[in-house]
Amino acid sequence: MSAAPSHKKIRLGDLLVANKLITEEQLMQALADQKKTGRKLGHTLIETGLVSEQQMLELLSAQLKLPFIDLKQFNYEPDTIRVIPETMARRYRVIALKENPDGSLLVGMSDPTDIFAYDELNKRLKRPLHLAVARESEILETIDSVYRRTADISNLAEQLGAELSETDIDLNQMLQNEDLANAPVVRLLQTIFEDAVQIGASDIHIEPDENVLRIRQRVDGVLQEQVMNERRIATAVVSRLKLMAGLNISERRIPQDGRFNIRVRDHSIDVRLSTMPIQDGESVVMRLLDQSGNRLDLEQLGMEGRLLENFRNQIRRPYGMVLVTGPTGSGKTTTLYAALSELNKSSKKIITVEDPVEYRLPRINQVQVNTRIDLTFARVLRTALRQDPDIVLVGEMRDQETAQVGLRAAITGHMVLSTLHTNNAISSVSRLLDMGAEGYMVASALRAVLAQRLVRKLCDNCKTPYTPVPAEQVLLRNLVGQDMKGVPFYQARGCPHCNNTGYRGRVGVFEFLEMDEELSDTLLRNDGADFARKARTSKNFHPFALHAIEHAWQGITSLEEVVRVTGAAEELESAPPATPNQAAGHG
Repeated sequence: MSAAPSHKKIRLGDLLVANKLITEEQLMQALADQKKTGRKLGHTLIETGLVSEQQMLELLSAQLKLPFIDLKQFNYEPDTIRVIPETMARRYRVIALKENPDGSLLVGMSDPTDIFAYDELNKRLKRPLHLAVARESEILETIDSVYRRTADISNLAEQLGAELSETDIDLNQMLQNEDLANAPVVRLLQTIFEDAVQIGASDIHIEPDENVLRIRQRVDGVLQEQVMNERRIATAVVSRLKLMAGLNISERRIPQDGRFNIRVRDHSIDVRLSTMPIQDGESVVMRLLDQSGNRLDLEQLGMEGRLLENFRNQIRRPYGMVLVTGPTGSGKTTTLYAALSELNKSSKKIITVEDPVEYRLPRINQVQVNTRIDLTFARVLRTALRQDPDIVLVGEMRDQETAQVGLRAAITGHMVLSTLHTNNAISSVSRLLDMGAEGYMVASALRAVLAQRLVRKLCDNCKTPYTPVPAEQVLLRNLVGQDMKGVPFYQARGCPHCNNTGYRGRVGVFEFLEMDEELSDTLLRNDGADFARKARTSKNFHPFALHAIEHAWQGITSLEEVVRVTGAAEELESAPPATPNQAAGHG
């Protein structure tokens, strides 16, 4: 098979030197480093900062006369990509992009000077190849998106079902046999975890039904389902997971909770497992926490502008309490960890009281509560205050005792960060009062409340502009105090990049309430109703709706998603009027 006309045998280092992007001495040093690490020269040069990936790709594109393709904007067909086996695609960082009418194939490569990779593709595909240059990160991201493990999961489920039907061996005995590491049940679970990590799932649900087994994965807050007819394998799968978590596999009548760590695709995953007896067996839900991922900072969470500045000012105070509130799964813990990452200095003593400890943080003293031995939030918090901390994180204000100890700590010279399960910032104060906290304590201790939700981000590749329908125009007019006609909004369409959902990733939308003298006075009178009324009109209150709508008119998310996550029209209509310029300052 003949090579593509534009594919020339050329050495990357010589090309970079010839174009004066690096010197001969820098090339020699990079080649020496390459021998030590075994990595490609391009990787070495980029990691050492001698050349950027963009500079390298533009040079290769120009010198080799190859097109540069932005995969985020390229509409590929998943079936075309799968023409190249996944192992080969990952090994050589290549991706099949388009089948031409003449039978040739357009192939994207991160390093088109790799003659060995090109020859291997030729042998495998046996057709003319036309090369293009693409970013390695985008190639790998596309591979992760396309080469799903759903077929492997189904095949392994069938194998396990056949094995269970052909043996009389006691199931529990079989599952405890460490020699069966390659048994179908083990390989099935490994494949399920690989698929979940590959698509960025936060949770895995395993649910036996009357006739089928459902495996559902939560991606960007929405469950994706795979149904298998092998209903009878559910017991084997659940029992193996219980073994991994150190639970009692013979007890199927009561719920159990456990955790274990696994390593999947160079990711260290902490798995929190919960079982629950249901009509057709046991339901299992696993929360996946990636310990190897980088901690998010506050900007990555979606905070910006005045909101970010105000929140940072509050958490950096020497004492007081800052609450982060929202429903389960809204990202409260992630926000608190991002805040702690900013506060984590050698000059500060930080202690956390959590249930459970989700991420391990250096230099921070983290304690996990254990109610079975009376190691409660309140008890650990009292002990923590005797450890001379500057900052204390309380995983959740669950009861009156914890709230009172936390408030007292905030008054006596400690910065206290904590969470509450409430729907908005204003109701958090009422919740503290309902829990039995004294109004004067809340007034003295509380500095600010941040409430949050997560909205799905529109896929940049396929989002399309649209004009809001009349009902949406009414909501927008009530929110910003003027017509929004002519302002571009976007809606989800769906493409291969986003698994045809129209969305990729999530971002936070926030509501922020800062306490002031007027609001504190209402709490000194224990007047929760007056506090709520004054808070809604306070200049220090920035409601959900404004922040969410700003994301929508910036094209980050859709109006449909804003309405879904923030509580629909009621919250939008209750927001105080503001101009678009004022709203932009809240972001």
